[in-house]
Amino acid sequence: MLDQEMLNKIAAGNGFIAALDQSGGSTPKALKGYGIEEGAWSNDEEMFGLIHQMRSRIITSPVFTGEKVIGAILFERTMDGVADGKPVPAVLKERGVVPFIKIDKGLEAEENGVQLMKPMPELDVLLKRAKGLGVFGTKERSVINLANREGIAAIVKQQFEVGQQVLAAGLVPIIEPEVNIKSPERAEADQILLEELLKTLDAMTGDDKVMLKLSIPTKPGLFDPLVDHPRVLRVVALSGGYSRPDACAELAKNHGMIASFSRALLEDLRHQMSDAEFNQSLGGAIEEIYTASTNKAV
Repeated sequence: MLDQEMLNKIAAGNGFIAALDQSGGSTPKALKGYGIEEGAWSNDEEMFGLIHQMRSRIITSPVFTGEKVIGAILFERTMDGVADGKPVPAVLKERGVVPFIKIDKGLEAEENGVQLMKPMPELDVLLKRAKGLGVFGTKERSVINLANREGIAAIVKQQFEVGQQVLAAGLVPIIEPEVNIKSPERAEADQILLEELLKTLDAMTGDDKVMLKLSIPTKPGLFDPLVDHPRVLRVVALSGGYSRPDACAELAKNHGMIASFSRALLEDLRHQMSDAEFNQSLGGAIEEIYTASTNKAV
């Protein structure tokens, strides 16, 4: 796919974005969920090798195609790796799936009810490499735990500063200010985040567009103004700890939002499955998430 084809697919394609970007800290948990216990590796290289095998199995499955999966977010090591003897981004594009790369390096300690992103001193180098591999966009995550306007404003400011750096490198940023779904102030945080995002989007100059990856709001339809905003290419939803049935039920209440699920996509997959069992399980998950992304309940 050429850049324009990828842009069109992300802007208007029917389907969802798979999040295959578990990083170093969350890899042991992801492997355990896949049926591989911690004793199965002796160092980080072996651990990352096992998670790459899992991701390669997903990406090369006959059910993982651009018909229902319009994009996939990759961990940096996955982007740099190979599947079926080819660079992973190339394999995705051959299947009609638009590749993205997770660029954040984790979270700072909580301050003002939020966790900002850690510094990314090597970001320009990573963006150049990603662009060279045919990657379309990036994803960068920070977390909102409380309805603190000062903290939420700081998160949005940082996210859009990084987003401008991404846009300057010729890539499209997925801005992800995640509201913790266990927050006691979740509804208020959703509302403040909406206001701060709209303020920042309205102030953008030029004609660049960004994507947004948000927690599913407590109030269905709350983020409709973001879905409709001329500066927003697409609004995608994270599962945020919901099980797949619950995440899909909540997502289906929100017009214009499509899924970008990680755990909710992978939760039933196991290392011990035969290929037939694996493909059947993955296909069922893809169908369920696709339906919630494209067939809305209201």
